Amino acid sequence: MVTVYTAHLIGRRVVVLDPEEGGELYRRGFYGRFHGIPKPRTLDVRESLELSYFEALYLVEQGVLRVVDGRGRELDREELAEIFERWYTGFREAYEVYRDLRSRGYVVRSGMKFGSTFAVYRYGPGIDHAPFLVHVLRYKDELDPIEIVRAGRLSHSVRKRFVLAYVEPGKKPEYLIFQWMM
Repeated sequence: MVTVYTAHLIGRRVVVLDPEEGGELYRRGFYGRFHGIPKPRTLDVRESLELSYFEALYLVEQGVLRVVDGRGRELDREELAEIFERWYTGFREAYEVYRDLRSRGYVVRSGMKFGSTFAVYRYGPGIDHAPFLVHVLRYKDELDPIEIVRAGRLSHSVRKRFVLAYVEPGKKPEYLIFQWMM
């Protein structure tokens, strides 16, 4: 039997309030961030867990999470996607990339501190360093060469491969991986 965890939509945050559930979800695939613990040193943490919009929608689709609003009403997948799209520009395209990478077995976290959409791990934070920085573009977006140089310099300085992901409507994401030559 599959365990279904409960998250609460509180303002613009998706939070698993139960500390036991929060710890279990984190251990299942490094989902979320614990409140007050920026980098857990162990997998045995029991604390409330804040999920990204991508994580929440993915876990709902996997049938292991239900998200309820302030009145206790469960929100379905489409309601959540519509809410997250209002709050996050380009959410649907970025979510398609998130879902594709997760389905390939990668651990996908925010890449904001690296100036990208995602930081992608083979095993998980604290176990390995993220070898990839993924920046998501919509299919019709123009790519500025200056942005490629900027992203390349940053990814090279943190020893990560820079990946551009783009999503054409109705198709699987496509990836361009840059390898910097010295």
